[in-house]
Amino acid sequence: MEVKFYKGVEDSLLKFAVIVARHNGKWVFCKHRERSTYEVPGGRREENELILDTAKRELFEETGACEYAIKPICVYSVIGKTRVNNSGQESYGMLYYSDIKTFGKLPKSEIEKVCLFENLPTKWTYPLIQPKLIDKVKNYILCSIS
Repeated sequence: MEVKFYKGVEDSLLKFAVIVARHNGKWVFCKHRERSTYEVPGGRREENELILDTAKRELFEETGACEYAIKPICVYSVIGKTRVNNSGQESYGMLYYSDIKTFGKLPKSEIEKVCLFENLPTKWTYPLIQPKLIDKVKNYILCSIS
């Protein structure tokens, strides 16, 4: 499994949006109903949907976030077979960072609950991908502070 980062790619290549989020200084993670692991909010882009709209939709659907700031960080790609990419060919997504101010009611979906972590969890749904995405966002946060 290989994760790469890009400044940009052709918009039509972006199939996913992943949102690394924080709320009151804690990391925001979702727990899927059928899994015992944690993941950051994100999902597949719908037909004719702007990638930013994908990110906003997924953030709401998977966390109930109502009030938030959201910022694109970079394009990422994954090479290798995953739960959402059977071919193993390079697939592209947009990585976002969100600071969530308020949550509403969690919509009925595949997400069982939203968890806030002081430190990153140890049980990941995508352990070879999402820690690298979070590291990229951590670097962005550190650079924007200094």
